[in-house]
Amino acid sequence: MTEVISAEIVRTPNQEQLDTVVAELLQESVPSRLAAQDPTLWGPAAESEAAIRLSWTTLHESSRPLVEEIAALRAELLAEGVDRVVLAGMGGSSLAPEVITATAGVPLVVLDTTDPGQVAEALAGDLARTVLVVSSKSGGTVETDSHRRIFEKAFADAGVDAASRIVVVTDPGSPLEAAAKEAGYRKVFLADPHVGGRYSALTAFGLVPSGLAGADVAKLLDEAAQAAPLLAADSVDNPAVLLAANLVVAHAHGAEKVVLADTGSGIKGLGDWAEQLIAESTGKDGTGLLPVVVEGPGAAGFVDAGSDATTVAIGPATGSSSIAVEGSLGAQFLLWETATALAGRGLGINPFDQPDVEAAKKAARSLLDAPAAEPVEPAFTDGTIEVHVGGDWLPGGVRTAAEALQALFAAAPEHGYVSVQAYLDRLDDASFALLRAEVARRAHRQTTFGWGPRFLHSTGQYHKGGHQNGVFLQITGASPTRLEVPGRPYDLATLQLAQALGDGQVLAERGRPVLRLHLTDRVAGLAQLVEAIQEDGS
Repeated sequence: MTEVISAEIVRTPNQEQLDTVVAELLQESVPSRLAAQDPTLWGPAAESEAAIRLSWTTLHESSRPLVEEIAALRAELLAEGVDRVVLAGMGGSSLAPEVITATAGVPLVVLDTTDPGQVAEALAGDLARTVLVVSSKSGGTVETDSHRRIFEKAFADAGVDAASRIVVVTDPGSPLEAAAKEAGYRKVFLADPHVGGRYSALTAFGLVPSGLAGADVAKLLDEAAQAAPLLAADSVDNPAVLLAANLVVAHAHGAEKVVLADTGSGIKGLGDWAEQLIAESTGKDGTGLLPVVVEGPGAAGFVDAGSDATTVAIGPATGSSSIAVEGSLGAQFLLWETATALAGRGLGINPFDQPDVEAAKKAARSLLDAPAAEPVEPAFTDGTIEVHVGGDWLPGGVRTAAEALQALFAAAPEHGYVSVQAYLDRLDDASFALLRAEVARRAHRQTTFGWGPRFLHSTGQYHKGGHQNGVFLQITGASPTRLEVPGRPYDLATLQLAQALGDGQVLAERGRPVLRLHLTDRVAGLAQLVEAIQEDGS
């Protein structure tokens, strides 16, 4: 492909409206005004926030000095025999680096979890060869702070100078910057504070861990720079305009979901990154676009998306696609960011705030501050599965996990969705992700899958702020590993459960059906859970 970035409308029943929306965007010079960082594009209510959130449009230029800094630090570390990079970060601080390094084929250990088993596995690596990148915009992210504390102690216990092995990426003036300087950490990279977390792929948050791991971050910036003029153009050939207009028009006709499938892009995991960008940017004020990342072009939800979803191919177009986007990774980052900002204007929302993200965090903190004297009792137990119910939606007489699942799926309204949320080990329990397609087939609803708590920094905003037609399946599991958080009155397993309970509580308070299945044995529980999902309730 000769073009650095492109978008192709494969099919649309609303071509006339699509043409109208495109024409309006171009007549008002919206793409070029966005590239020029015009904060008035989303109306007076969003102007103050937009004024401090638009520096992402020029990161392909402003992030250039980072390349040399990262390369110098990598060379120093390699000279000391340090070649294993562990990233502690959530949301925008981890999703982009994971895509960048996976696509580049370089190793990066990503900690975006509170599962004690997954964190323990990262600790079991060779600490003598390890550098920890602590990445947090606010500096107060509880998961990342926990990882920092745990690794700092582990370094010390292993006889490794912890301060020399911790690199920080944060915003200027954050509590983490002050703590890092006081502790004498190896290096502090300060990111552009005028870029929101989900738009930060080409800031220090995306580039530092990726570059230290060995990815060519200069090439990434080159790719974005090549795409920038086209994405800023007030032209019908602007792929961001085509993508945004398609999503806005489809949403106006009831397609409030965006089904994403990689069709051979060569990029690994872009859908997971785009998921946060779209959901957190648009899911508010009772509206928005819910991303549904599927396993491929033949997956449940992509080939039969129906009238409530737009199907987007990341890569070559397929017969099932509504639209296809192709291009290099750096160009894709800038394309999706631009299209999402433009779509926010079309939806009439502020694409740069996240008003509902904090609710689940507050609920989890309250559970940690005032833990229950007794364990939460299940409504009933079925084999290895303890069944917990949030809200009063479950019919009387339900006594098996299969019956509870069938009731949950039945509670999803027409054109609603099912959210599967697994508070488990994303590596050792990776096969749980296969439940997404199985639930979609059984529930006959668009189905998302998220690893907890990382989805709380992603689709969690949409669940509370977007269209209120979701039902929620939480999966938690007993862990044999206990991992204390130094300086905190809880261990990781307690934090992980508090995050699940806190989010479930917030959703139930908003009238959404929540079913939590706690597996007393993760291996046996998965087998039983699959059988329960597949059980015919007719």
